[in-house]
Amino acid sequence: MTSSDTTNLYQFIYISRITSIGLSGASTLNDIAEVSIAHNKAENISGILCYGNGYFFQYIEGSEQALTNLKNRILKDSRHKEVQTLEFSAITERRFTGWSLRSIILERWMLKDPKMKALLPFNPYNWAPDEWMGFVNILQGYYENQEIEGEIDTQPIKYSALGLTFSRVVGQHQAFFLIQTVLGILIVLALLWFMLSDKI
Repeated sequence: MTSSDTTNLYQFIYISRITSIGLSGASTLNDIAEVSIAHNKAENISGILCYGNGYFFQYIEGSEQALTNLKNRILKDSRHKEVQTLEFSAITERRFTGWSLRSIILERWMLKDPKMKALLPFNPYNWAPDEWMGFVNILQGYYENQEIEGEIDTQPIKYSALGLTFSRVVGQHQAFFLIQTVLGILIVLALLWFMLSDKI
């Protein structure tokens, strides 16, 4: 890390909600990471993007100008809406030096973290004003573990945001969907029986 990097180092943290365009993408989080990693390496930007429960949380760090330019692009991205800046301020050192941008799905690895349980179900819009700081600390702990394992700038598993959201809802209400399916089949069979019995 150069001296210029440490003297002009900023953090930008924001939250947003996914849009129907973001949900319909075959691999929204992966697409964002694929483009961002190449760009962020060139601009010496590092950070992490999290998706969960229909919400984005992103922590990024770099020069003030680079983050200002990135912020302007983020505000124009149609894959999310209601962008809310939590922090844009100077910092003394990076938290995620080895990640040009890591994108993660919160539910896949945080459910058992005792500190994270207080923040679930994941909705950063409902957090207290400084609660995001504790969340960033959790993310940094995750980063340090991944760094030990050599997982630097590794692309996440391909996934559909809509598929994840739908599968989570279905998983939580399996009994309801099963009953509705069975009732639907019985109604169709009953209608067919009445139609056929009229013709006999």
